[in-house]
Amino acid sequence: MLDPLAAYHDTSSAISLNDRAAAIVERMIVEQVSLGIAVHRLENEAVVVDCGSRTLGSFEAGRLYAEACMGGLGDVHLCTLDLGGWSTPGVEVDVEHPLLACMGSQLAGWAVEVPRRGDEPGFYALGSGPARALCRRERIFGTIEHRESSSTAVLSMESWGLPTERAADWIAEGCCRLSAEGLYLLIAPTASLAGSVQVAARVVEVALYKLHRSGFDLTTVFAAYGVCPVAPVAADDLAAVGRTNDGILYGGRVWLSVRCEDAAIEAILEELPSSASGDYGVPFGDLYERACADFYQIDPLLFSPAELYITNAKSGRTHHAGRVAPEIVRESFLG
Repeated sequence: MLDPLAAYHDTSSAISLNDRAAAIVERMIVEQVSLGIAVHRLENEAVVVDCGSRTLGSFEAGRLYAEACMGGLGDVHLCTLDLGGWSTPGVEVDVEHPLLACMGSQLAGWAVEVPRRGDEPGFYALGSGPARALCRRERIFGTIEHRESSSTAVLSMESWGLPTERAADWIAEGCCRLSAEGLYLLIAPTASLAGSVQVAARVVEVALYKLHRSGFDLTTVFAAYGVCPVAPVAADDLAAVGRTNDGILYGGRVWLSVRCEDAAIEAILEELPSSASGDYGVPFGDLYERACADFYQIDPLLFSPAELYITNAKSGRTHHAGRVAPEIVRESFLG
């Protein structure tokens, strides 16, 4: 009998994450004026799309940024969420091929660090997007069979600074093994409108990464959906990190469809939501400041959506864990 999960994964070999993402970025370039973004073409022909560093950006720019981050395998929709009787802007995220879209593309797992050279400054930013699948520098790719092939690369970076031509050459030629003219670089600091939207759209990615850290086989996940409030733009990145993380940790909800044994879900269910952490209930900004802005000093159990539902297509059972905390989101967003 044909294994439906194996047949599902066989289709991923025909997907080019970077080609799909590049098509989205080209739409952004055409609509740059209405999106409130700016496009810069460097001398080496690499394209930098500024979605919030020296521009105001927009909700729509953040939505498209997030879809490009997922290699075109996720649909992001803006919505209004009701949290305990008060309303806030939010996103709905529908993800196809979740392992590939979120772990193979959207995860901010690449610390892009271009070294200083003489009087030329270096460049540093956290990188996400499908260019990661060309570079394959991260340990997570040991669990992803997909081999990306493309003459273009799309890399998204949370940064206030715009990359130089030397940085673009380093990323394109040194890491992705292609010429700079095929490179698209999306920039949006956390404290920007596009930054707020794209972080909220990571709600499914955060859930999958928590499952991965818990030892769950992500190849059994075949569909994912999530909702998350979009944080108001903060005055600086420190405040923005607090607000955007509070949106996921205390207001994010995720529904996953899997095909496995129920025992595999039950073994880790209680540690999946953010409430599994002893730090649950403390605004993230306070934890981040206490940890001297070092994510690695914060309890890893906290990094998860507030609530998860996992439906097992093999047994028909739905497993549930966690709860939203509207009062913490409200205090974080409106305080």
